[in-house]
Amino acid sequence: MASDKLRIYKRPRLSDARMLLGFTGWMDGGEVSTGTVKCLIDRLQAQRFAEIEPEGFYIYSFPGSMEMTALFRPHTEIREGVIRTYEVPTNAFFYDEKNNLIMFVGKEPHLQWEEFADCIFSLCSQFGVKVIHFIGSVAGLVPHTREPRILCSVSDEKLKETFQHYGVKFTNYEGPASIITCMTTSAGEQGFNMASLVATIPAYVQGSNPKCIEAVTRRLAGILGLHVELDDLRDVSDEFEKKLSEVVQEQPELEGNIRKLEEDYDNEIFDSEMGDLKTWLQQKGIRLD
Repeated sequence: MASDKLRIYKRPRLSDARMLLGFTGWMDGGEVSTGTVKCLIDRLQAQRFAEIEPEGFYIYSFPGSMEMTALFRPHTEIREGVIRTYEVPTNAFFYDEKNNLIMFVGKEPHLQWEEFADCIFSLCSQFGVKVIHFIGSVAGLVPHTREPRILCSVSDEKLKETFQHYGVKFTNYEGPASIITCMTTSAGEQGFNMASLVATIPAYVQGSNPKCIEAVTRRLAGILGLHVELDDLRDVSDEFEKKLSEVVQEQPELEGNIRKLEEDYDNEIFDSEMGDLKTWLQQKGIRLD
């Protein structure tokens, strides 16, 4: 039962609350999913108040090479023969009463997706949440010098009109699914509106991507109507882009490929998101080439 795994140890006062989800795993490229939610938790000084116990949701032992099985096992630290830490997956909820916002950071479960989702839906029901947002990230053909695109999928066709105002594109996709797809599919049946917002980030940049975290945090704060100070994040973002560009300049082939990416990106944005301006310029006889 979902209630057996969900632990609520504080009951904040919330009105018309919203929920924001971030998961490690399938859609956390550049750590943008978890990095964005953790950033907002920190900036809003949100307090932890509930969790989902991990038992039964994760595979700890997996047949195969040591390199493969290491991806599944809990992490431990041993010093001088003494076990200092033993870390199992954590799935925690945080609240911000001022903004009537609940934020969740966790690890995508390997097993029992529907039961895990029921834990989240159960908490939403108890605190009057009607709207759930997921923020994720995947690798794509995006240059590091440009803003990541945001792709959206929704639990109800009627929600598309709301998100059209935020400059998102609606997803066309066929392939492996995540727990977010599972949740979005059943959200309506559970009485919730749910939207998945997924940033496409540079495929050639490995590890945490502070530029994309800053850009997505800024966009998401606008969508949720949050007032948060992000100037320091912008400084880190600019420095990250500068250093990455310096590395790229030392590799002519890569630099050429990225310039082509920039051209394709700018042309697509101009064609798809600035179509009215393009038409007006053409009507005025202004050349676009």
